Amino acid sequence: MKSNISYYSKNAESLSQQYNSVTFESVHRDWLEEIPSEGFVLDVGAGSGRDARYLADRGLSVVAVEPSPGIRDIARQYQIKNKIHWLSDSLPELTDVFSLQTKFDLILLSAVWMHIAPTNRERCIRKLSSLLKPNGKIIISLRHGECSDERVMHPVSADELAKFASQFGLSFKLLSTNQNEDELGRAGIYWETVMLQLPDDGTGAFPLIRNIAVNDNKSSTYKLALLRTLLRIAEGHPGAVIERTDEHVVLPMGLVSLYWTKLFKPLVDKFEMQQNNDASKGLGFIKDDGWKKIISLSVNDLYLGASYQTEEVYLPLYKTLKEVANTIKNMPVKFTKIPGSQQPVFSAETNRTVKPNEGLILNSDFLSSLGNFYVPVHVWDSLTRYSVWIEPTLVNEWSAIMASYQGNKANSYSKLDYLNALTWEDPERSTTRVRKRVDQLISISEVSCCWSGKSLRESSYAVDHAFPFSRWPNNDLWNLLPTKSAINLKKSDKLPTSLKLTSAREFITSWWQLAWPADQEEFFTQANYALPNLQSTNRSFDDVFEAFCFQRDRIKDLQQLEDWR
Repeated sequence: MKSNISYYSKNAESLSQQYNSVTFESVHRDWLEEIPSEGFVLDVGAGSGRDARYLADRGLSVVAVEPSPGIRDIARQYQIKNKIHWLSDSLPELTDVFSLQTKFDLILLSAVWMHIAPTNRERCIRKLSSLLKPNGKIIISLRHGECSDERVMHPVSADELAKFASQFGLSFKLLSTNQNEDELGRAGIYWETVMLQLPDDGTGAFPLIRNIAVNDNKSSTYKLALLRTLLRIAEGHPGAVIERTDEHVVLPMGLVSLYWTKLFKPLVDKFEMQQNNDASKGLGFIKDDGWKKIISLSVNDLYLGASYQTEEVYLPLYKTLKEVANTIKNMPVKFTKIPGSQQPVFSAETNRTVKPNEGLILNSDFLSSLGNFYVPVHVWDSLTRYSVWIEPTLVNEWSAIMASYQGNKANSYSKLDYLNALTWEDPERSTTRVRKRVDQLISISEVSCCWSGKSLRESSYAVDHAFPFSRWPNNDLWNLLPTKSAINLKKSDKLPTSLKLTSAREFITSWWQLAWPADQEEFFTQANYALPNLQSTNRSFDDVFEAFCFQRDRIKDLQQLEDWR
């Protein structure tokens, strides 16, 4: 594989000219009608970028994977209307692709399969199939004939791919009615095109989640709370994944504890609703020296990057999150099992930690220090993609269980009371902090509109949620941008296009660097968790912007918001 990468880099200029000399339509005429009208495309082995550019020009969100730096650098020089997200990655791992936490409508392997060693091919199809949306397609072109240069190529066959398709629950279709001659006119070379398709969800995650939510025996609301906790993290924090393997994703135990706490706080502190079938036992994570000392903290006081410097707050908060982690490990994780077996669905590891003595910051270091939480990949993917359908089921079941408890019956709670108590408290829509920062900076220097680059004047600007708060509630520092009032009014609750974001790159990154030099711990903690494919150690504003652009495409794909151009 390394020799092939070296060959494509060494001959990047001539190969790019060669590949770009033929059109997408002529090379891929067998499957033009299979191209989706919208959605995400993964172009693996994108080479000169010819195919990626064509698909992006059709309005698709394209992730182009090319391990050869030489040819990738040439391809990135092309300016096109719609942004292509380039990654240096390769089969079979596709580590960076999986870090995007995204499923694809179309995956293209054009002139790639013959480079994959036969021993790696089964793993490649397994990995690629797990990246598909329901009804998503994998298009693979098969090159037949001898290779006359130093590249390593292996024999390929449609029959082999048909076998893999059957193995991984994919449909198989040979799209070439005849053996197609080489479009570059190379003698003895001909091509076939194969399509593999995921006809349904096919993972078993939906039945499993539904079984846990609806059918599983429950002596408390803990199992539902754990599912909803994971769903909330999956929906809002794609960057929280520490590691992804073929079997599971790994989350920081502290983040799971934090979201569990945010879910239970109104139920316990405000509404005092019973959460198990034996009220005399109480809740394992409610302790006198922990939870009961932070009752005054609201849900919105518990956010990523938050800093607590008062001992009366940070010590009981620390103890609370530790107790919650132990409760989750010893209760819902232990007793949530795959139907018909004794095998737990989830697993958790808790670490011994040293209590803080100089304050507490809810950053990645602290949240990871509490341990690791393991979620099966297919469950995580379903929570990420289908949260809008899964959450109502969890809420309704949680409400029904609470209504069955004697203590709650005695209080005559209505169904509406339960639903109100279970309403997720989104962050308060507030721009006050950013306004104060803008006013402070305007008094000593120039502050530019993040969308136009024009200078702002005090009291005549707006603070915009780049991703509309009404559809993706997020008050993180990276998502709040000062702008001209008139521009903010026109943008309203629309989502900026990829082109709009790219054109504003310098304005946005300059604002981040100008505004938050003293708050970088909070800024990067929030960004690294909320945006995909960022490491917890990331401190690069440029990397945040790249992830910012990709998250824009994810939100567009999931929520179908109106574009702002």
